[in-house]
Amino acid sequence: MWPYLINKAKQGGVDVIQTYVFWNAHEPQHRQVDTCNGYYCDKPSKNSKPKIWTENWTGWYKKWGKQDPHRTAEDVAFAVARFFQFGGTFHNYYMYHGGTNFGRTAGGPYITTSYDYDAPLDEYGNFNQPKFGHLRILHGLIKSKEKILTQGSSNHTNYGSMVTVTVYSYAGKSICFIGNAHQSRDATITFRNNEYTIPAWSISILPNCSSEAYNTAKVNTQTSIMVKKDNDEEYTLNWQWRQEPFIQMKDNQIIGNISLTAPKLLDQKLVTNDTTDYLCVDIEEGDPIWFKNVTIRVHTKGHVLHVFVNSKHVGTQYAKNGKFKFVYESKIDLINGKNDISLLSTTVGLPDKGAFFNNVEVGVLGPVELVALNNDGDEVVQDLSKYEWKYKVGLHGEHEMHYTYPNSIISWYKHDIPTQRIFVWYKTIFRSPIGDDPVVVDLSGLGKGHAWINGHSIGRYWPSYLANEEGCSSKCDYRGAYTSNKCLSNCGNSSQKWYHVPRSFLRDDDQNTLVLFEELGGHPFNVKFYTITTGKVCANAYEGHTLELVCNKNQVISEIKFASFGLPNGRCGSFQKGYCESTDALSVIKTQCLGKDRCSIQVTERMLGPTGCRGPQNRFAVEAFCDIQVAPELKKH
Repeated sequence: MWPYLINKAKQGGVDVIQTYVFWNAHEPQHRQVDTCNGYYCDKPSKNSKPKIWTENWTGWYKKWGKQDPHRTAEDVAFAVARFFQFGGTFHNYYMYHGGTNFGRTAGGPYITTSYDYDAPLDEYGNFNQPKFGHLRILHGLIKSKEKILTQGSSNHTNYGSMVTVTVYSYAGKSICFIGNAHQSRDATITFRNNEYTIPAWSISILPNCSSEAYNTAKVNTQTSIMVKKDNDEEYTLNWQWRQEPFIQMKDNQIIGNISLTAPKLLDQKLVTNDTTDYLCVDIEEGDPIWFKNVTIRVHTKGHVLHVFVNSKHVGTQYAKNGKFKFVYESKIDLINGKNDISLLSTTVGLPDKGAFFNNVEVGVLGPVELVALNNDGDEVVQDLSKYEWKYKVGLHGEHEMHYTYPNSIISWYKHDIPTQRIFVWYKTIFRSPIGDDPVVVDLSGLGKGHAWINGHSIGRYWPSYLANEEGCSSKCDYRGAYTSNKCLSNCGNSSQKWYHVPRSFLRDDDQNTLVLFEELGGHPFNVKFYTITTGKVCANAYEGHTLELVCNKNQVISEIKFASFGLPNGRCGSFQKGYCESTDALSVIKTQCLGKDRCSIQVTERMLGPTGCRGPQNRFAVEAFCDIQVAPELKKH
């Protein structure tokens, strides 16, 4: 696989250093170099080997039933700067560009279809600001001092209280790092006859070892607030439907091709060859135990289990809280004679890490038992695990390819659209959203299933699975070591209701097809398509830096809601003027930015006017809106 990927990259004109991360691999034929994966990589390297960071985790992935994780730009920058301060030579991000788990590629299990990962480039290819811009400035500065950092000598000084200074020198030139790893206390030190105040959990970089050019806690890049726009509000989706034939019975047997039979319960991924999420195991029981209160008890390592007895759906259960092993129990009614028991096991991503993860079994592995009470009230158990089981791989709709476009062979019903019914296929025709902004579809109202656009799978959906209601906070403190449970949002809401639709999947006309397989029961009437664009941009840049404001393509800065140069308070959406400010700042930025798709502002008193502030470093706070419309102020002229 690796040679293939390398050759494809070279054919595409990509000529970069190739790195490998082997998990649980033994490669004695290769010379191994210790590498680091994680949120931080500032420990000294061993045996004078190059210090290599193969995976700097820019965020974390999201799971069904969990909140949205967020890692701040300040913390990622702190980790990167500290890595290079302590001798780092090679650095790589995971992920730099977020993605989407199209098809059945989501691992986990229970990893969502979105794999945005809070990366510098988001799932849709947009700049995730301020993370993208803050890191770009940092890497530009590091790159400019590459020779000094890789070929020069270094000297480390510990100032105490987790404050360190590192000086790199080469050929008469130098670069200095002043780091403060304390989680809450700012530090002021005197270095080379100059006084520096370093915020907690930050690193200042002095390219000439005399003046600060960058501090990881001081973000001088815009924050982009992305919005989803409905550009065709009056367009109504007309739905058609089909019932999944799985639950239709013939001669007391579920319709379907039997893939194999076995006198035992088998690993689901072995039987399906990982070609589908669905596997039905079916058994005919002709000698049931006839006592009162019969219960079926199924031990499964599958993620979702649907149980049918004699064509009747008797219950569904899915794994919760990350425990992908559960026991299903429910009362059932048996008939006098042969009884058909069908268990439909569903997987939601397979293990993709850990020791021998490929050997982890999944699915209905048993025991499967019928439990009843005899006339004396004693429990009697009949174990069906070693009976002759029939295995049927996949859904009939998958075999018949209901999701293909066009598929004139399949007939769909246009009336009496069912809702809250399990195992239903839905189909609709929709227009391709105008423009070239990224497209998403809102699948609110549906339960769980799979979605296709023009025959292309856009992945699993599960909008009915709500995130935990606790653990979120309105503010996110970048200070202190990051974990995936820090800085959470979206508590109590759908784990994921927005699903990425690449424009390459769409036709240019109004004949695009969306097909849904609904497994748990819901309705499609809230489904709607949107485009993603920049709604507004905010910044709180420090004096002495250049602030660039940028809207999306085909947008302009249409309104300046707030602008203040001095000591403003608050954050984006709630900025307030401080006790001193320039009287010219608002007029300057209107002149420089209104009606333009981007503009650059030198954050200086010369550009924005005198503030009269004494003491802390001045800042320039701004909140502006982006739109496709020309700014109202310009229309007057």
